[in-house]
Amino acid sequence: MATPQRDELPVAGLTTGQLARLLGVSPTTLRSWDRRYGFGPASRADGRHRRWSPDDVAMAREMCRLTATGTPPAEAARTARLRARSPAGPDGPDGPDEWPPVLSDRAEGTAPRAGSGLPLGRVRSECRGLARAAVRLDAEEVRELLRRAVAHHGPAVAWEEVMSPALQAVGRKWQSSGERGEQGEQYVEVEHLLSWHISAALRHYYLDAARPRRAATGAPVLLSCLPGEQHTLPLDVLTAVLGDEGLAVLMLGGSVPADALIIAVRRVASLAVVLWAQTGDTADLALARRVAGARWGVRGARTQTPVLLCGPGWHQVTDAAEPPGLTYVTSLHDAVRTLTGLRWEHPSR
Repeated sequence: MATPQRDELPVAGLTTGQLARLLGVSPTTLRSWDRRYGFGPASRADGRHRRWSPDDVAMAREMCRLTATGTPPAEAARTARLRARSPAGPDGPDGPDEWPPVLSDRAEGTAPRAGSGLPLGRVRSECRGLARAAVRLDAEEVRELLRRAVAHHGPAVAWEEVMSPALQAVGRKWQSSGERGEQGEQYVEVEHLLSWHISAALRHYYLDAARPRRAATGAPVLLSCLPGEQHTLPLDVLTAVLGDEGLAVLMLGGSVPADALIIAVRRVASLAVVLWAQTGDTADLALARRVAGARWGVRGARTQTPVLLCGPGWHQVTDAAEPPGLTYVTSLHDAVRTLTGLRWEHPSR
């Protein structure tokens, strides 16, 4: 999050409202930190209005950084004050590049507190920090936390234990706010921000990390959303995980027209085709059968590509039988296991 440097701040200091806008938090949050942890401005102007000096602002910025990584607020306040008092300041040797150990609520033996207004429950500290940063709409911090999570845990664990719980919590908060007559719309932008950055982090991992580390060989897995289906994030997750397994991926994206999908299947000697449907409205079994029946290769030796049906939408279709050439997949692990198995069954593809 881009913030002014110390010499750019007003000499008289900032009001609580000005600092809240600067840091992307609410004034209530700053007042709560002051009340609970004695974490407030050192002086008042004219004996009335509290003013945050450049040192106070640096300390508050450090508090935001620490809480965004999942550090409990009380611990973050103590650390931020210590760093502010050190001769090197918060950006010195003990600055942001040397974070203290992140303490989870489980390790402390306390009840889980998201600190984000989201119903997270028992989650990894990285997930809690991601939720805090997302609610503040701190895009830079969201991006950095996602980068660290994917680099440290790998895409599968990062998705299941950091990214997905945060997204689900935003969705639950949005829904519950609407049911109570509150402004549930205020969480739409949080969900959009989080989804976009999760997708970007996973694509970056596949393109710039997984592929150079394990050179993908053999026929690619073709991934596509059906016509009218715009939910590409699950396929971004699968792309990153398959890259980690050394599989090449050909991603067509969202809402691919039926004829274009058939043409792509016939042109590409793919290992398998994955079709994603989020809802029953887009789960088109007739089209899936067309894809499974599409043949490719030279005359006299044409073959067909197995098709995996992924996403909750397929469970809503009336035809529960598994037609020839189609395989229903119920989870990310199931999809990865099936696709890596096909690689060894058909090494020439």
